Amino acid sequence: MEKVKGIIPERVPEHIAIIMDGNGRWAKSQGKARIFGHKNAISAVRDTIEGSAELGVKYLTLYAFSSENWNRPKLEVQALMELLVNTISKEVNTLNKNNIRLLAIGDLHSLPKRCQRELNKAIEATKDNSHMSVILALSYSARWEILNATKKIAQEVKDDKIDIDDIDEKVFGSFLATANYPDPELMIRTSGEYRISNFLLWQLAYTELIFVNKFWPDFRKPDLHQAIQEYQKRERRFGKTSEQYAVK
Repeated sequence: MEKVKGIIPERVPEHIAIIMDGNGRWAKSQGKARIFGHKNAISAVRDTIEGSAELGVKYLTLYAFSSENWNRPKLEVQALMELLVNTISKEVNTLNKNNIRLLAIGDLHSLPKRCQRELNKAIEATKDNSHMSVILALSYSARWEILNATKKIAQEVKDDKIDIDDIDEKVFGSFLATANYPDPELMIRTSGEYRISNFLLWQLAYTELIFVNKFWPDFRKPDLHQAIQEYQKRERRFGKTSEQYAVK
């Protein structure tokens, strides 16, 4: 674990989630097409993964492509999918070198077949890595996830595998796409927008939210460090009083 001035190593979040927003607007500010922003965003992804791994973060969830993003212009979506395929295939060796596991959540069957193949190959190739897990949210929306979980639970009740009175938060959470991961302690959104855009609605119930007034392609390790420093200043009470929090 690397020591960074101003960051308390023992209080680094176990799980950080990021809404990587602002690629298109960044490109427009450069007088370029939107895909130019997506291509330049790869450097921000690499830097953030590296910075998170250095600090001892165990899970990093990146909102890479939402269900709503399918509504964007067809050429942009095609270019994004091609970029995703190429990037994933190129980064496998680096992920293995750094002992990082790749995972994915979302309606993955809706992705193009080639994208599915490259994603599955990368997940398989990195499955034994243990230093950190990078979770790509692809064709993902929290409402889709919650509805999907509800349908699965309803079927289990119908099949007499679950008693309706036994359904609680823990049971419901076990049917979510993130069932095997802890909830994020910190969520970062770039681009200066102040919303969570259908991202991990269930999991972010007690997450600290930090909004960065910088487009994603410009996000770097110092920005990550600053967000974690801000997170560490906050008092996470989970419904308790400050006095109760102080004596825990």
